Amino acid sequence: MDANAVIGPAWYCGLALAAVLGDAFLPFLPSGTLVILAVLKTGQMGGSPFLLAAGVAVASFLGDLLLLHLARRGAPAVHRRLARRPRLAAGVERVQRALAGRAGRAAAAIVIVARFVPAGRTVLDLAVGHSPHRPWTFLRWSAVAAVVWAGYIVSLGWLNLHWFDTAWLSFAVSCAAATAVSSVVVQLVRRRRKLAVLVEGA
Repeated sequence: MDANAVIGPAWYCGLALAAVLGDAFLPFLPSGTLVILAVLKTGQMGGSPFLLAAGVAVASFLGDLLLLHLARRGAPAVHRRLARRPRLAAGVERVQRALAGRAGRAAAAIVIVARFVPAGRTVLDLAVGHSPHRPWTFLRWSAVAAVVWAGYIVSLGWLNLHWFDTAWLSFAVSCAAATAVSSVVVQLVRRRRKLAVLVEGA
């Protein structure tokens, strides 16, 4: 097998995993788009989507864990960011109040849905990080949410790769579908009071 053919997809996968890890801090990173691109590139070589999905899930969970750790330790960069963005700070407070009154399935729903709301993951991580309560329950559901989102985004790219003959069409349809799903989730969230704080704070 040509070494260049292997190195190319590996770069795409590395870039995608870095974006998934980093978008907890920088929600404007196109992590979903890069994961879809990595799926298409590795899929053309017969690579395993399960391995890529596992990597995406781990990167997603580690991003949450790192931002949560920095927030709980009172990292100056986190405080500066909240000070510069009053809307984000207010959103963090609203999510804290919402989580304080939820347990079990309600809390799990907030954590999982946050993965599909633009910037919802950032708001949620900061809210839990600034909470006086121990984050063990959050981390458990964060791991579940990471697996759900990774399975969803990788499956989206993989299915379109096999439905369309051309890579560019697969990529375009996958990105359009991901955007549409995200928009639908945001609209549904706006109609549910217990989840609306994610949209308000994002």
